[in-house]
Amino acid sequence: MPGQNYDTVGVPPLIENIEFGALLADKAFDIESIAEEMQRRGAEIVIPQRKNRIEKRPIDRHLYGARHLIENFFAKIKEFKRIAMRSDKTDRSFKAMVYLTAAVINSR
Repeated sequence: MPGQNYDTVGVPPLIENIEFGALLADKAFDIESIAEEMQRRGAEIVIPQRKNRIEKRPIDRHLYGARHLIENFFAKIKEFKRIAMRSDKTDRSFKAMVYLTAAVINSR
């Protein structure tokens, strides 16, 4: 997303036509429009609430722990400069580099 936009603006087009059982995200995504969309779809909302939220929702802490594993994976993959800088010229070569990097990380 461009720097002047909130990341939440990119959520609706990103999840359009995709089926899933839960949305795992951080506090920045705790907004009513996302919560309403997840309820409409019947998906579980696994987003910790902001401190100023009036209506508190229960959160599955075990499932939220999976988000931490995903964040750790992205942190590890970004250690490879070529991935972090997106220096590949095509989507295909970038995807291949992501797979190669994941294989290297997995083999450690």
